[in-house]
Amino acid sequence: MSPAQPDLSIVIPAFNEELRLPETLSLISSYIRGSKRETEVIVVDDGSTDRTADVAKSFRAEIRQLRVVANSTNHGKGYSVRHGMMEASGRIVLFTDADLSAPIEETDKLLAALADHDVAIGSRALNRSLISVRQSAFREYAGMIFNFIVRAILRLPFVDTQCGFKAFRREPCRIIFQQQRVERFGFDPELLYLARHHGLRSAEIPVRWAHSPATKVSMLRDSVQMFLDVFIIRWNSLLGRYPRSEPSIARAID
Repeated sequence: MSPAQPDLSIVIPAFNEELRLPETLSLISSYIRGSKRETEVIVVDDGSTDRTADVAKSFRAEIRQLRVVANSTNHGKGYSVRHGMMEASGRIVLFTDADLSAPIEETDKLLAALADHDVAIGSRALNRSLISVRQSAFREYAGMIFNFIVRAILRLPFVDTQCGFKAFRREPCRIIFQQQRVERFGFDPELLYLARHHGLRSAEIPVRWAHSPATKVSMLRDSVQMFLDVFIIRWNSLLGRYPRSEPSIARAID
């Protein structure tokens, strides 16, 4: 008998995550059992050179609807999230970091917000008392500068666009991922810009969070590219690279 249509899809972009995935998938498995919600888990192997794919596949006995999909080579987190989102079949699709910096139980907060929104994003900045392990002062300051630029250039209202914990109602949000162009760490503002561009409703929700010292974000290389991506997103919009569909235009007008 084929598995039931999932209500929730959880997408995990993973690059060389053989050490962190066992605990992450064990926690997700426990969450699924406790929620009694039909859930699929999609691990996107982003060209890993370790045993990421094999480790993920070893959990198929614990997680009934577990799929491991692979990128042909390392493309980046944004590309991997898009790949997983386009593979997902759940009514709601959530992506989370492989280290579960936001505990998987925080999913329930985002799902509650999706009762009257299309997009729900986890936020570290709305209630910093929920942060159990903080980033370095330098990383926090750089994040504040980045957020200021995002708000100024893309005119997004959010105080934290970069938390790797976001949920989407799959059908209305499909167009976001079809049009997504940014493939590395600067993809989050593009998703939120596209959501607003297409008249979708977004909510920012404070979540518990703990910084992982094993983060893959390089403060030099990746931060520079993320700043550039903000201007690229704006440029893409000006060039008409994010065409609106008729339903989204009507929704935006409403």
